Amino acid sequence: MKDSVEFYWLPHCTTCQRAARYLEERGIDIENRRDLKAQPLSRAEVERLARLVGGPRQLFSKRARAFRAMGLDKRELSDAEMIRLMTEQYTFIKRPVLVIGDRAVAGFAPKAYDTLISR
Repeated sequence: MKDSVEFYWLPHCTTCQRAARYLEERGIDIENRRDLKAQPLSRAEVERLARLVGGPRQLFSKRARAFRAMGLDKRELSDAEMIRLMTEQYTFIKRPVLVIGDRAVAGFAPKAYDTLISR
């Protein structure tokens, strides 16, 4: 594979572990693994990932415990609010995020990974 492979994850997350194993089984070398908790993303990095996956809504996780605790489930969030929340708290980032070159996917779905790998 000629494009660089970046992987944004939480090492203790079982979905992230499955995704990493899936890539390794297909011979994909993950050049850059970034632990989202140990190495939080800057606003510019969150904006870049959001752009690559198709927008903040595709990168934002509504499964974070804080989503309901903060009452965010009761209103519509703007793109700017989602970017701010993901920058302030890594749990709002849907994981893992796989970036290959200038394309990316958030979350783990084998078909989406296969599509990204085959390009």
